Amino acid sequence: MNNNNTKQKFHLQVKTKLEALQEVLQWYEELISPRLPEQTGRQCEVALVEAFTNAVRHAHQDLPSNTPIDLEVELYPNCLEMRVWDQGKPFDLQAQLQANQDNVTSLDKEGGRGLQFIKKLTDDLQYLSNLDYRNCLIIKKRYSQTSNIA
Repeated sequence: MNNNNTKQKFHLQVKTKLEALQEVLQWYEELISPRLPEQTGRQCEVALVEAFTNAVRHAHQDLPSNTPIDLEVELYPNCLEMRVWDQGKPFDLQAQLQANQDNVTSLDKEGGRGLQFIKKLTDDLQYLSNLDYRNCLIIKKRYSQTSNIA
């Protein structure tokens, strides 16, 4: 690994329960948020919350509540990458984003807005499936290198 590209890596595994969101937020706010510029930290927190709740509500809706969801964050000097790993049925991210593009402003429609919010708040959004029988939503966000990374 190149010394100019030093990274910090954080991992959390939680069960498939919306109540685990409190643990996810505490983990993020204690370990990750302080290392980011304030606005970037807030945007990434919203993106992580949306990604986690989507995994619970959609990917794991038919799975036992003890099915794990893995959260990973890697911090680089000028960007971060968040990964949310689930064990649900794969879906087509681009098709889902396209299908729900008009629903972002519709408050009547429950589904689809979370992915649109994540896409708007971040710089890159990818979805990979069938990696060791899991799926991974990858979220990337760039930020200024002048920020104080601890």
